[in-house]
Formats: sequence, structure tokens, C-alpha cells
Amino acid sequence: MTQNDDIVLKPAVVFTFFKVLPLILLALTFLLLAWWLSPYFILFSLVVCGAVWYRILYIRSFRYLITAEYIRITRGIFFKQIDQTEMFRVKDFIITQSFVLQLFKLMNLTLISTDQSNQVIYLQGIPESDIVDIIRDRVQEARRHNNIYELN
Repeated sequence: MTQNDDIVLKPAVVFTFFKVLPLILLALTFLLLAWWLSPYFILFSLVVCGAVWYRILYIRSFRYLITAEYIRITRGIFFKQIDQTEMFRVKDFIITQSFVLQLFKLMNLTLISTDQSNQVIYLQGIPESDIVDIIRDRVQEARRHNNIYELN
């Protein structure tokens, strides 16, 4: 399905853990409340644990496919959603790295495009790499190939 020059990215497991950490702490809080106050708080803890597992599976379901012609983002567990943006529509790049992301050599990449349905494309929790340079080269090649010139 993919060619040799296609790039497939997923959010890292560490990124997923830090995204669900507040819910894990909430589940532990309910367990402590069940220990001290009432055993009925175990039900709340179980509900939050279910939400944690769903969130982990949802974040890990993200797939970013970067080809020479387009960027495709697939996400979803029960209902799949696929967003695709042509490469020549990408306008700008923003890399953000919080302190935690820097520790684990991860980054969030935001792509600004001229596409009406996908004006902002987020690639979150991906490994730190030279992906921006690769995307920039592919954008320029796609613009040359499609005879698209930018006017400011």
C-alpha cells in the first residue's frame, strides 16, 4: 500500500501516557476515597479506568501517512475518520516542544494549509526528526509538478 518514500508516523507510547496521566491520577484518587470513605467510589474509579483505556486506544489509533502527493491522517476506534490534504496546499510549519516532549525527544508539528476543510493539521507526539525538511521539499516539488505559484 505504501511506497518506499512514504512516511508513516504514530504518536509515541510515552506521549500517550502523559496525555492520560490526569485521568489515571483521578482513578487513583477515587480508589483512595473508596478506602477511606465508601466502597461505592470504586465504581467511579472503574468508570475512569474505562475512559483511560478508551483514550489510550484512541490516541494510539492515530496514523500520519506522508507521501509525495498528500498527507493523510487516520484516526478512530469504532468510527474511522480519514483527513487528507494535498501536499501543495501546505503553507507553513510550526514545531512545538514542551519540556516533557524535549526529554523524550518528541515533538508536536502543526501544518498550516490553504485547504478549506483542513486549515490546521496537527501531528502530535511524533518522534523528533527532520520531517519538516522532508515535508518542505515535498511541498516545493508538488507545487512545481502542479504549476502552482504563490503570490503574496
